[in-house]
Amino acid sequence: MAFDFSDMVEEARISARALMDFSEGLFNPTLRLGITGLSRAGKTVFITALIHGLTRGGRFPVFEPLASGRIARARLEPQPDDAVPRFDYERHVHALVDERAWPNSTVDISELRLVIDYQRASCAERTLTLDIVDYPGEWLLDLPLLDKSYEQWANESLKLSRVSARSSLASAWHAYLSGLKAAAPADEQAALTSARLFTDYLRACRDERFAMSLLPPGRFLMPGSLAGSPALTFAPLEVPEDGTAPEGSLWAMMRRRYQSYKDVVVRPFFRDHFARLDRQVVLVDALAAINSGPNALFDLEAAMGGILDCFRVGRGTFLNALFRPRIDRILFAATKADHLHHSSHDRLEAVLRRAVSHAVARAEDTGAAIDVVALAAVRATREAQVTRERESLPSILGMPIAGEKADGEIFDGNTEVATFPGELPENPEALFEGERAFRGLASAQSDADFRFLRFRPPSLVREGQDGADAVALPHIRLDRALQFLIGDRLQ
Repeated sequence: MAFDFSDMVEEARISARALMDFSEGLFNPTLRLGITGLSRAGKTVFITALIHGLTRGGRFPVFEPLASGRIARARLEPQPDDAVPRFDYERHVHALVDERAWPNSTVDISELRLVIDYQRASCAERTLTLDIVDYPGEWLLDLPLLDKSYEQWANESLKLSRVSARSSLASAWHAYLSGLKAAAPADEQAALTSARLFTDYLRACRDERFAMSLLPPGRFLMPGSLAGSPALTFAPLEVPEDGTAPEGSLWAMMRRRYQSYKDVVVRPFFRDHFARLDRQVVLVDALAAINSGPNALFDLEAAMGGILDCFRVGRGTFLNALFRPRIDRILFAATKADHLHHSSHDRLEAVLRRAVSHAVARAEDTGAAIDVVALAAVRATREAQVTRERESLPSILGMPIAGEKADGEIFDGNTEVATFPGELPENPEALFEGERAFRGLASAQSDADFRFLRFRPPSLVREGQDGADAVALPHIRLDRALQFLIGDRLQ
């Protein structure tokens, strides 16, 4: 698409904001860390555990600045952006520690400022300000829309909805669409019905039974204050990609609202938040995709490619910092590693590495550092060996959430159980090829889907006078993630 005047204006705004951020950073070194994740990836838990570990002295042996004692303290300070909600850390940590309940997912952008006082290797004392920007991963998948016309997006969306894994989920929308004529006069009720059925299709794709990841526009699934607005009342139509919409037609209405969506929703997010990030974490519920089969894994692969294409990646330079900031480190993290025995952690990591491999290959020459890790920001299980029919199985122990089911049993939320979660294959290609090369609870049920139990947060023993302080939240490889993300800035 041609680079028009509006693009130039956006670039000028981004450059002006980058210059402001750079000047402030001269006196107060600041790192803006974006944290996002697709649906149910554990974004809120990750941020809460990261802050809790740094401010309460978590057990992070791989995170060198903390393990070596060079971090004097980390403290929360008021965030600088008055128009952005504050990440409610205190409420989330209360839910985890005191209620043993997973905090509610965030559906909007939020921020939190963490200031870290540390000692450099040269013994000089320094301060790093870490601005954590939390936003839904669905918003990230909207960014490619900025470079697509309505006609391009409509054709791509329709083509995707007709693949075998999605076509049945889109049947009601497709049936309605078949009766619409794009060149017919604009019709508000037709637009409302189309948008509703299209949204129902996207919502069905996101269901855990299918675990699809590529589902733009993101605000259709989490509209917030825009619910019912014209900017969210459009849908794809059967139109030629190089066609021209007749004035006053349904097609023209849909095209105008699609453009409004980009102008009102996508561009401000890109300009005011996304383009200012220095580093990025992308959390992925790879287990959900594994559970749903090869179609979900290929969909995840496409989503990861689209996500990485959104980033302005590259080695951070002086000129970049001044006028065109770039993300110089990206971490892709497969969450909920505690749902598996440690013998499968590297295999889970390999699955995600396979899913992002093509996207990462395209960014190899930019100078950006990209890593993949399997982790659990809060570990809800322990490990044990369980004997079943004379076979010793590597299992996990945890307290399933009330209502979880396994082998016909419904758990009450107060009983710890041991379960064999299954073994991922050594070769991740086996999952993409559709082979079920692991065993688990579902193996005794013919043709049953493999399901991972959801567990309550762990019970923590309090320390300190009157039990005022909680011990560090247990985790898996969160310290490795921190070392990659900020370790070099604390040298």
